Amino acid sequence: MTYSEGVDVTVPELKLRVEGSDNGGDYVKLRGGSDEEEEQGSVNESLGWSIGSVTSVWFWVKLISLVACLGGLAFVIVKWIGPFLIEKELIPFINWVSSTFSIPVLGLLLFASVAIFPSILLPSSPSMWMAGLTFGYGKGFLLILSAASIGVTLPFLIGHLFLHKMQEWLKQYPKKAAILRAAGEGTWFHQFQAVTLIRVSPFPYMIYNYCALATGVHYGPYILGSLVGMVPEIFVSIYTGIMLRTLAVASDERHGLSVVEMVVNALGFCVTASATIVCTIYAKKKLSEMQSEEVETV
Repeated sequence: MTYSEGVDVTVPELKLRVEGSDNGGDYVKLRGGSDEEEEQGSVNESLGWSIGSVTSVWFWVKLISLVACLGGLAFVIVKWIGPFLIEKELIPFINWVSSTFSIPVLGLLLFASVAIFPSILLPSSPSMWMAGLTFGYGKGFLLILSAASIGVTLPFLIGHLFLHKMQEWLKQYPKKAAILRAAGEGTWFHQFQAVTLIRVSPFPYMIYNYCALATGVHYGPYILGSLVGMVPEIFVSIYTGIMLRTLAVASDERHGLSVVEMVVNALGFCVTASATIVCTIYAKKKLSEMQSEEVETV
């Protein structure tokens, strides 16, 4: 069909089909397009439904398999590996420590390890576990927190020797270093918040100890944010030590834990793990937002 303006407009082809019904009557059906297109659409729809069904089934198969494997692994650990390690490794180690070192000397050694290990890039978590095992929540928390303040201060001061190299590294990796630069900008509270989030998040804090000075963060928000951000890790470490001591005592005295003790320990573990996971997820989300803002301004 052609309009007077000379513009051609193509009208979809309409087909007239006369089909017989089941009752022997006839009816007229108007259709647009070809039979092949309709059949192809039906095939594609069926194929898409089949693929979606297979994917859904495969997902549940993998999930069930994963849960079964984890359950079997947990059963093996609780039934055989755990008792073996407690009896052959943990109890002899605790007995050796208690017979070799007095409480003041042990406390001094744990304090020194937590304070010095981060500066030489060694993990201090085993020392934190031992502090919880030996001193419990109150004294263990004070010991670890005071030692950790030195542990994050020494790398900050040593960073002056590598300040130029750290600044060059931050320039070479702008996206990876965006969150570190964000911690050194803004007001005092902004720096404190950023440092706290870095400590709570799974960011390798021993590397940040040396990089912090290159970002321009001040020592005040750095040390305060570091100590506040390390509180979840400290509590998890202390709780781990207390759990090890409880299991060692129960195994050494040849008696199992009572129902109340098992419930309390299970609830304590769930609360501690849940709080740590929530804090980590929140910190990671906030750091991602800060990183996006930093990258946009670069």
